[in-house]
Amino acid sequence: MTSLIRLAIMRGGMQIRELGHLVLYVRDLSVSAGFYRDVLGWRPIFDGSRAKLPFAAAAFNSPGGRTHHELLLIEVGPSAAPLPAGPRVGMYHFGVKIGDSDDELREAESALRANGVVILGATDHGITHSLYVVDPDGNEIELYVDVPGVDWDDPDLWAQPVLRPLLL
Repeated sequence: MTSLIRLAIMRGGMQIRELGHLVLYVRDLSVSAGFYRDVLGWRPIFDGSRAKLPFAAAAFNSPGGRTHHELLLIEVGPSAAPLPAGPRVGMYHFGVKIGDSDDELREAESALRANGVVILGATDHGITHSLYVVDPDGNEIELYVDVPGVDWDDPDLWAQPVLRPLLL
C-alpha cells in the first residue's frame, strides 16, 4: 500500500479504488464514435441504436471489459463552443495504456498515421513512453506503455521527472 493511501486511511478519508469512466461532450457522435472505435480500438457497448435515450450517446469499453463502461460520448451538436487554446483550467489530457512494450507503441504509431491522425508529440518520461494525439473535438489523449521495472513508489521519480523526446 502506498504512503498516500495509508495517510488517507489514517486520516479517515475515503479511498478511491480506480478511475471508473470518462465522459466527453462531442459535436458529432458518429465522427467521434468512429475515432474511438475504429482508430483507438475501443469496444462499443451502446450506441443508442437499441434503445432511445433523451440525448445522443455512445458508450465504450477497452477490449478487456474491466467495468460497465469506461468512455461515454454525449453529442452536444455543431454549435458547441470549442475547447479554448492555451493554458486553462480543466482537463489537460487523459491517458490510455495501450500495451506493455515499445513494439506495441510503434504499432499504434503506424495505425495512427495510417488513419491520418496527427501525432502531437512523443515523450520518454522515464516511467512511461507516450504518444500524444487529439480526438475530433480537440481533447488530448496520451497513449502510453509503462517502462518495465519502474518502482512507482520511488519519490524521486515524481520529484525529478524526465521529459525527453521518444525515439521509436
